[in-house]
Amino acid sequence: MLKTLRTIAACGRVSETPPDADETLRVSETLHMELWSVLGRALCIRSVDGGSCNACELEIQALNNPVYNIEGLGIRFVASPRHADLLLVTGPVSRHMENALLRTYAAMPDPKLVVAVGDCGCTGGIFGESYASRGRVANVLPVVVAVPGCPPTPTRLLQGILTAITAPRPVLERFPMP
Repeated sequence: MLKTLRTIAACGRVSETPPDADETLRVSETLHMELWSVLGRALCIRSVDGGSCNACELEIQALNNPVYNIEGLGIRFVASPRHADLLLVTGPVSRHMENALLRTYAAMPDPKLVVAVGDCGCTGGIFGESYASRGRVANVLPVVVAVPGCPPTPTRLLQGILTAITAPRPVLERFPMP
């Protein structure tokens, strides 16, 4: 041990000095400020399965794990559409889910944002439009952002959510900053 300490003392510092902090890399603080300027609070998401195979739901749930940590960015999932700002819809909208989806959308307060997730939600996928399916989400609700992929990665989902809330819209400008 004494030999190792002498070697360290003789060599001196061999590592490089750490760089200074770069303020442009502070994504979470910038995102928090943008969320507060647009909504006045944290972004609340209600997720609805319109008839998917559940692959997109697995990727959406991955957003809550420690790797992506969307809760730390000020974005959270809620159980009630009355508390939601953004509606995340997966899968092609089946005829049985159409009414439930419309009621969920109607229960949301303004401004209402809708994000279609997955190839099925964006285009209808392999199901398309038929007697049992209304097809893509845009056939039922006004979609702001469509996130393609089968299933899309959590990073791509997060990009779609952030794109939806940062897009300039006159509806969002009605709400003054507190």
